[in-house]
Amino acid sequence: MKLLLDENLPKKLKLDFPEHEIYTVSDKGWNGIQNGNLLKLLIEENFDALITFDKNLQYQQNFKKYTINVFVLTASINTYSELTKLSPKVKAYLDSNNISDGPVIVIS
Repeated sequence: MKLLLDENLPKKLKLDFPEHEIYTVSDKGWNGIQNGNLLKLLIEENFDALITFDKNLQYQQNFKKYTINVFVLTASINTYSELTKLSPKVKAYLDSNNISDGPVIVIS
Protein backbone atom coordinates (compact mmCIF):
# COMPACT_ATOMS: atom_id res chain seq x y z
CA MET A 1 0.00 0.00 0.00
CA LYS A 2 1.03 3.59 -0.55
CA LEU A 3 1.13 5.49 2.76
CA LEU A 4 1.92 9.04 3.85
CA LEU A 5 3.27 10.04 7.27
CA ASP A 6 1.97 13.44 8.29
CA GLU A 7 4.49 16.14 9.17
CA ASN A 8 3.61 15.86 12.87
CA LEU A 9 5.15 12.37 13.06
CA PRO A 10 8.80 11.35 13.44
CA LYS A 11 10.30 10.39 10.08
CA LYS A 12 11.84 7.31 11.68
CA LEU A 13 8.33 5.80 11.79
CA LYS A 14 8.80 4.96 8.09
CA LEU A 15 11.07 2.12 9.23
CA ASP A 16 8.07 0.38 10.85
CA PHE A 17 6.39 -0.19 7.47
CA PRO A 18 9.04 -1.69 5.15
CA GLU A 19 6.47 -3.81 3.32
CA HIS A 20 4.66 -0.67 2.12
CA GLU A 21 5.51 2.23 -0.16
CA ILE A 22 5.75 4.99 2.46
CA TYR A 23 6.55 8.67 2.21
CA THR A 24 6.68 11.60 4.61
CA VAL A 25 5.08 14.96 3.87
CA SER A 26 8.63 16.28 3.59
CA ASP A 27 9.58 13.58 1.03
CA LYS A 28 6.76 14.84 -1.17
CA GLY A 29 7.53 18.54 -0.61
CA TRP A 30 4.08 19.08 0.93
CA ASN A 31 5.15 20.77 4.19
CA GLY A 32 2.65 23.34 5.42
CA ILE A 33 -0.19 22.22 3.16
CA GLN A 34 -3.54 22.47 4.94
CA ASN A 35 -5.41 19.23 5.69
CA GLY A 36 -8.14 19.57 3.05
CA ASN A 37 -5.60 20.21 0.30
CA LEU A 38 -3.38 17.44 1.64
CA LEU A 39 -6.24 14.95 1.43
CA LYS A 40 -6.93 16.04 -2.17
CA LEU A 41 -3.26 15.48 -3.05
CA LEU A 42 -3.33 12.03 -1.44
CA ILE A 43 -6.30 11.03 -3.59
CA GLU A 44 -4.79 12.53 -6.77
CA GLU A 45 -1.53 10.63 -6.18
CA ASN A 46 -3.30 7.34 -5.39
CA PHE A 47 -2.27 7.05 -1.76
CA ASP A 48 -4.11 4.42 0.27
CA ALA A 49 -3.80 6.05 3.69
CA LEU A 50 -2.52 8.94 5.78
CA ILE A 51 -0.97 8.31 9.19
CA THR A 52 -1.21 11.32 11.49
CA PHE A 53 -1.07 12.52 15.08
CA ASP A 54 -3.65 15.26 14.34
CA LYS A 55 -6.63 14.35 16.50
CA ASN A 56 -8.69 17.25 15.12
CA LEU A 57 -8.50 16.08 11.51
CA GLN A 58 -11.39 13.67 12.00
CA TYR A 59 -13.66 16.54 13.02
CA GLN A 60 -12.43 19.11 10.50
CA GLN A 61 -12.80 17.15 7.26
CA ASN A 62 -15.72 15.63 5.39
CA PHE A 63 -14.75 12.01 4.79
CA LYS A 64 -17.64 11.48 2.41
CA LYS A 65 -15.80 13.91 0.16
CA TYR A 66 -12.29 12.59 0.84
CA THR A 67 -12.42 8.85 0.31
CA ILE A 68 -9.16 7.87 1.95
CA ASN A 69 -8.11 5.99 5.07
CA VAL A 70 -6.65 8.07 7.89
CA PHE A 71 -4.97 6.49 10.89
CA VAL A 72 -4.97 8.86 13.86
CA LEU A 73 -2.26 7.72 16.28
CA THR A 74 -3.13 8.46 19.89
CA ALA A 75 -0.35 8.47 22.46
CA SER A 76 0.76 10.71 25.30
CA ILE A 77 3.53 12.20 23.13
CA ASN A 78 4.49 11.98 19.47
CA THR A 79 7.95 10.49 19.85
CA TYR A 80 9.13 7.48 17.92
CA SER A 81 9.56 5.43 21.11
CA GLU A 82 5.85 5.89 21.90
CA LEU A 83 4.37 5.78 18.40
CA THR A 84 6.25 2.67 17.29
CA LYS A 85 4.14 0.77 19.83
CA LEU A 86 1.08 1.58 17.68
CA SER A 87 2.62 0.38 14.41
CA PRO A 88 1.50 -3.26 14.86
CA LYS A 89 -2.10 -2.07 15.21
CA VAL A 90 -1.86 0.01 12.03
CA LYS A 91 -0.32 -2.96 10.21
CA ALA A 92 -3.16 -5.20 11.40
CA TYR A 93 -5.71 -2.77 9.97
CA LEU A 94 -3.79 -2.55 6.69
CA ASP A 95 -3.43 -6.32 6.44
CA SER A 96 -7.12 -6.91 7.14
CA ASN A 97 -8.17 -5.20 3.89
CA ASN A 98 -11.36 -4.45 5.79
CA ILE A 99 -10.87 -0.77 6.54
CA SER A 100 -13.30 1.87 5.43
CA ASP A 101 -12.59 5.39 4.27
CA GLY A 102 -12.18 7.97 6.96
CA PRO A 103 -10.48 8.09 10.32
CA VAL A 104 -9.40 5.09 12.35
CA ILE A 105 -8.33 5.97 15.88
CA VAL A 106 -5.31 3.89 16.93
CA ILE A 107 -4.83 3.82 20.71
CA SER A 108 -2.14 2.02 22.71
